[in-house]
Amino acid sequence: MARSSTSRRSAAAARKAADDRRRKNMWFGGLGAAGLAVVVAVIVFSSFSGNSGSSSGNRADGIVDNFSFTLFQGEETLGAEKLEIDQVLGKPIVLNFWAGQCPPCRAEMPDLQEFYEGSKDEVTLLGIDVGQFTGLGSRRDARNLLKELEITYPAGFTGDGSVVRKYKVVGMPTTVFINPDGTVFETWSGGLNLDILNRLTGPMIDRAAREQVPS
Repeated sequence: MARSSTSRRSAAAARKAADDRRRKNMWFGGLGAAGLAVVVAVIVFSSFSGNSGSSSGNRADGIVDNFSFTLFQGEETLGAEKLEIDQVLGKPIVLNFWAGQCPPCRAEMPDLQEFYEGSKDEVTLLGIDVGQFTGLGSRRDARNLLKELEITYPAGFTGDGSVVRKYKVVGMPTTVFINPDGTVFETWSGGLNLDILNRLTGPMIDRAAREQVPS
């Protein structure tokens, strides 16, 4: 009888120890899953939020690489259908690389349009479709998006795939802010809004006014 009671106590202790181990494993497993969820959330947020603050872009010196492009629209603003970047220097340029099947590009375009309407006399805004080089849509997709969103600022495409490398298009959209003399002021990877556009172009506009660069 004593042996039977001892056996029952031993079995109960063994079950309790097993339950404790199981709860401990579940806790650490849950903690690991939570940590993984945090990491994934950070990655996803970073992918869609773009750059901000002091790490908002990559400053660079030197004149921008020249390339040719053809406009979908904006010939009356820039003066010709087929142009080169060198031909539009003279005032600050916001050079936006985008694509017709790029959701973040779509999201920022209304802000780009609003910026254009308020700053077109001081800044040249130019959108260049690189969808065919990034796998994010055709020229038809690009045209359709411009029409759907009623975008009127100058936009076109280039047949020079090297611009993706030369202009460091590591994310979509990518926007290069160019001083009137052709030097790069800032490169922004990710979506933009009106506040960021005004903040980044302000110093370029001020510099152009001080230097009285012909536009």
